Amino acid sequence: MNGRKFTKLDWDDLRHFLALAQSGTFLGAAKQLGVEHATISRRVSSLEATLERKLIDRRGRRIILTLEGEKVAKHAAVIALQTAAVEQIGRSSATEVRGHVRISAPPALSSALLAKPIVTMRRDHPGVQITLVGEKRFTSLNRREADIAIRLSRPEDGDYSITKLQELTFDLFASKRYLETVTPSEWTFIGYDEAMNSSPQQLRLNEVAAGRQIALRSSVLEFQVAAARLDGGVVMLPDFAVPFDLQRIEGEHALVRELWLVVHSEIKDLPSVRVVLDALKNAFKKKPHADPPRLSE
Repeated sequence: MNGRKFTKLDWDDLRHFLALAQSGTFLGAAKQLGVEHATISRRVSSLEATLERKLIDRRGRRIILTLEGEKVAKHAAVIALQTAAVEQIGRSSATEVRGHVRISAPPALSSALLAKPIVTMRRDHPGVQITLVGEKRFTSLNRREADIAIRLSRPEDGDYSITKLQELTFDLFASKRYLETVTPSEWTFIGYDEAMNSSPQQLRLNEVAAGRQIALRSSVLEFQVAAARLDGGVVMLPDFAVPFDLQRIEGEHALVRELWLVVHSEIKDLPSVRVVLDALKNAFKKKPHADPPRLSE
């Protein structure tokens, strides 16, 4: 590969290859970028031809990066981060409070705790547009699909500015009728699906269940709440998601998790990003020990 040929490197080829490297499948990459999987294949083949290097090995539906593919993916990820930072600067004014800010947060938490501070902030700063994405993992932040994230796990690496917002308490709840009619030895439980098996709250639920059946599973916290209210079993809920008609089960079941506010360091001082950060921090700072908002009927 000579220098003249290298200048013809197509960023779109690199972007499609990075999506494939991150997702591990053509279908996953296609969903991430909103294109057909054939487009991913064509773009990756184009990049391999340009670089004159084999970047992937196909293993059925999954792909494995070659050694050189891993190197290219590493450099492409850095380029993607810097490109996204430039795009964010373009979306936001350097001096005025206006621009588009993307927030990633767990869906149930977003509904219960984020609507009010975001709407209030926009009354004061109508030039700021917000996109809120329900996301439980760091994927959207790592890929620069979000500018700000609220997470239950503190990121271990990355160039982020990180603030602890507060602590959330998870505990066991069930309906009054369920507790009155079902003996503890016969309890069944309501938990998350397999994708959340490693989460601390699911591990604690498994520990409490102690062999008793987890009969209902869902990634949607609102469904878990609804099932418990209909006498469907015992559920572990964060304090902000507990409706008035569920009863806490006495015992040493509680689990405390920390809630973190995460933002990319290079954009944290942009005016539009700063006002959103301040609104979120103030919302959690006002009454850190008060009863959280509850899900209504």
